[in-house]
Amino acid sequence: MTDSAKPTLLVVDGHSLAYRAFFALPVENFSTKDGQHTNGIYGFLAMLINLIKAEKPTHMAVAFDTSRKSFRTDVYPEYKANRSESPSEFKGQIPILQDCLAAMSITVLQKEEVEADDILATLATQGAAAGFTVLVCSGDRDTIQLVDDDITLLYPNVQGVSQLKRYDRQAVIDRYGVPPEQYPDIAALVGETSDNLPGVPKVGEKTAVKWLGQFGSLDALLENADKVTGVVGGNLRDNIDGVRRNRSLNRLLRDVELPVTVADLEVQPMDAQAVRDIFARLEFKTLIPRVAELAGIEQQMAAVSSAAAVPMPAPVELTPDALREWLAGAEGEVGVTIQVEGGLPSRIGFAIEGAKNTVVESSWTPEAVSAIADWLASDAPKVFSDAKSQVKALRRAGVSLGGLAFDTVLAGWLIRPSFPDKNLADLVDRYLDEKLPVADPTQLVPETEGATAGQLSWFSLRVAEAQRAELPDRVGTVLTAIELPTLRALADMELAGVAVSHDKLTEFSGVLGARADALAQEAYAAIGREVNLGSPKQLQEVLFEELNLPKTRKTKTGYSTDAAVLADLQETNPHPFLDLLLQHREATKLRQIIESLDSAIQSTANGGDGRVHTTYVQTGSQTGRLSSTDPNLQNIPVRTDESGRIRAAFEVGSGYETLLTADYSQIEMRIMAHLSEDPGLVEAFNSGEDTHRFVGARVFGVDPQDVTPAMRTKVKAMSYGLVYGLSAFGLSKQLRIEQAEAKLLMTEYFARFGAVRDYLRSSVEQARIDGYTETIFGRRRPFPDLTSPNRVLRENAERAALNAPIQGSAADIMKIALFHIHDEFTTRDMRSRVLLQIHDELVVEVAPGEWDAAEEVVRSRMADAATLSVPLDVQIGRGADWNEAGH
Repeated sequence: MTDSAKPTLLVVDGHSLAYRAFFALPVENFSTKDGQHTNGIYGFLAMLINLIKAEKPTHMAVAFDTSRKSFRTDVYPEYKANRSESPSEFKGQIPILQDCLAAMSITVLQKEEVEADDILATLATQGAAAGFTVLVCSGDRDTIQLVDDDITLLYPNVQGVSQLKRYDRQAVIDRYGVPPEQYPDIAALVGETSDNLPGVPKVGEKTAVKWLGQFGSLDALLENADKVTGVVGGNLRDNIDGVRRNRSLNRLLRDVELPVTVADLEVQPMDAQAVRDIFARLEFKTLIPRVAELAGIEQQMAAVSSAAAVPMPAPVELTPDALREWLAGAEGEVGVTIQVEGGLPSRIGFAIEGAKNTVVESSWTPEAVSAIADWLASDAPKVFSDAKSQVKALRRAGVSLGGLAFDTVLAGWLIRPSFPDKNLADLVDRYLDEKLPVADPTQLVPETEGATAGQLSWFSLRVAEAQRAELPDRVGTVLTAIELPTLRALADMELAGVAVSHDKLTEFSGVLGARADALAQEAYAAIGREVNLGSPKQLQEVLFEELNLPKTRKTKTGYSTDAAVLADLQETNPHPFLDLLLQHREATKLRQIIESLDSAIQSTANGGDGRVHTTYVQTGSQTGRLSSTDPNLQNIPVRTDESGRIRAAFEVGSGYETLLTADYSQIEMRIMAHLSEDPGLVEAFNSGEDTHRFVGARVFGVDPQDVTPAMRTKVKAMSYGLVYGLSAFGLSKQLRIEQAEAKLLMTEYFARFGAVRDYLRSSVEQARIDGYTETIFGRRRPFPDLTSPNRVLRENAERAALNAPIQGSAADIMKIALFHIHDEFTTRDMRSRVLLQIHDELVVEVAPGEWDAAEEVVRSRMADAATLSVPLDVQIGRGADWNEAGH
């Protein structure tokens, strides 16, 4: 029988591969809405699906360990005793994985007193004897001994289970220098750290291979141990009993009594309903179609999905008059979708849950606009998905939107800020366990028609209902009272854009280009040759081989050459080339920022307005802070000469008088004073004095007038560092002082401001209990890693949890101020408008004659955006460009 005609047996080590998958995939990105971690399950199943698709086994089984206890621990109690307890996030995943395999009709085997590898060895041996081509998939090196002409090992790489190395007999010889049956002899001599089996001291793999080649076998080596010379020979003789023990323990059993034979492992049809049910419960939406395709049960799966899904209503096309009448009779919330083409509305669809003619729609014609414009502007409650782009399209068409009651994309982000769903299709998958019909844009005649505007509105309504069931009341208030009003303000800001000078950017780009070229030439001169300063590989050669600088953090491609790491290296081991390299990088980075800004200016020659229109992303952070894209305005440096030249290119536009800038002074420190209720810190802000000088006087025990600039700098770094969980080590590094001095500074600080310390400690402990932090206004950020047994993950979560309520509250306050200012400008019928919100700063374009009114609105609305136990101090600046208006 040819190999291609032989049946194929695939046996898999379930526990070891699921464990590898657990560490390969970030645990924070894989959990169900009820908190079940699933990264190990997902990674294992994704690997298994790929493996089955590639190998097409005719027979298959997955083996699991029952516990750490086996006949090997009876022989040697220390066997695997060094292994730490499985992470809490991993516990409970194995039984669920076994349920998944059962739904896929894959045989699961486990047996008391033996390990999964013994089951694999037994099945592999039986399969080879029965004429099968056998594939063993395991992450345990002991299974190398199974490889022969009929048995191949598939072994995962160090990065997880996504790639499997194929070991046939020759591959084992090439890698280890011995045939597979002798690999356990190497392991017996060298030892297996993972199994807590100590080897012969000072004997590594090369020595073991040499001995086996010289004596022919492990038994012969041990019988002639007295002929091995040197220190290692003595070590061998002293550890012969340990070597024999190791070899007996790593020898896999090939005759385990099992309840099945190889013939019983023939691949069976999968249960479409069971697969869909458990995969949907685990929120593995992307795996369902892959499994269905693999098993050839697409039709059955589709039938199951269709049976579970609510039938999608057919849309009814209405005339403008009928549409006006339909909307007038609509009760409750109405789902609304504006389809946009070329930045303008093209169709509009509406839906009402449970009403006759649930889904209606119309083309966007002048007659339709006339019929529905008043309803759109009214307070009638409306549900959208990703409303901002639709609001902008309406405003370009001269139509206002009122009554925005819900946005499913924003709600999904508030529920899951660490892993938000990006669009309505994702939300339909998650909350309705259905598939949103989407037309394939690559097909001229799509096989599947996409949902119409009205049907999209119907899906949005249903998703919103499901989301409301999960939204805690306070988080729901964040959506309706902060995020939705902010959305409307951002839409107007994006439409307005900001005037940016092409000439100023071009001039500065030229300066930076010349500077970068000069720095490059100096850098080449410092090492005597030219290199690519943007190539990590060439920089590694220069820094760590030619210049012999201390090696930095290890990476997959060598040693890190990122800017922060090299800045630290320059501080500890200064070198002219390193200094020039860092300067060159800074100049190049600034030039890239300028080029991205310049390319974003809308050309007046092509009908543009000569302004830059960035897009604000509300769902781009876990804390609630806004980000921006196309172009990114958040990456412009702050308070440097170079940043000043870039900001000088942002100018007041035609028809406007000046720019106004406004930001909060020390807002995060003020929020910390409010949350901690520390009497000293509250007094510091209420006194009206320089806060850092006031705090410095308390910490150092001197009068305020005697606080030196150095003292003030230390206290300022200390105060801001606490907000971000700064340690004594981090503070010493930042201030370039000894760690002992930094620790003393922290001790003195907390001695004077003990309520701050108590608040920070209690906030983390409360988050550990709740599983999340909350801002002043109720925004939540989950922190599942606060209970992780992994120290690094846990400590990272603790630092982030310290900061989340403070930074999140600051983001909420800025958003409240932003839309209040925007709305008051509108209600006062002022032409002045907010253009930018960057970090904690607003930029306003002030119309002629409106400065006094605009300043009063900005100052008052920012000051009263939140009621704290300390005042919100607002700083205002004025100028013809952003830099000049700085303060």
